[in-house]
Amino acid sequence: MSSSLPTLSLLETRVLGVLVEKQRAVPDTYPLTLNALTAGCNQKTSRDPVLSATEAEVQLALDRLRSLSLIIESSGGRVMRYAHNIERVLGVPSQAVALLATLMLRGPQTVGELRINCERLHRFADTSAVEAFLHELAERATGALVVELPRAPGARENRWAHLLSGTPIVEETPRAPAPEHRTGGIMASEIAELKATVDQLRAQLGALEDSVARLRAELGEGS
Repeated sequence: MSSSLPTLSLLETRVLGVLVEKQRAVPDTYPLTLNALTAGCNQKTSRDPVLSATEAEVQLALDRLRSLSLIIESSGGRVMRYAHNIERVLGVPSQAVALLATLMLRGPQTVGELRINCERLHRFADTSAVEAFLHELAERATGALVVELPRAPGARENRWAHLLSGTPIVEETPRAPAPEHRTGGIMASEIAELKATVDQLRAQLGALEDSVARLRAELGEGS
């Protein structure tokens, strides 16, 4: 991480991730009000971990992020609205910002998971493109912004994590390797297919939540 940027808290990174997500997924509601931003931080879907932050806590996070120039305030309309300034402060391209936001919202992920979960923010052509941007972020001369975690026991792929909140704590609990044979009537390939379906449904639910947020904003309920 850049030596000029101090370690951010979980809520501060969640705020940044939400601002990037809503900017790209529902631009009509962006910049966000404090109310909409708090709802995005506490969203039940597409979040890991799920938080329950108050508006006062989110406001404190915003104040600190503003002091670091990571947040920009605007007073359009009846309430204050907030936008992120990540690309300029960190000096990274929009594709990298999409990856960082996805890591801030969902925690450590494999390259394949990142490509799927990042689709609404930026559509990468393939996993090789994702890997290229991750390595650029990890090898920055001014300080790494992401790190490839050691492969967990039983895991097939390494996961990546952001470094904006410091070095992540690696879980050391061994995970049982995924069986290749049929177990209890379900094969590993079928489990993977079910997981992909669940991820797709979660993404669709997130899109519906964003649509509802946009409608509420148009009706004046989100301010």
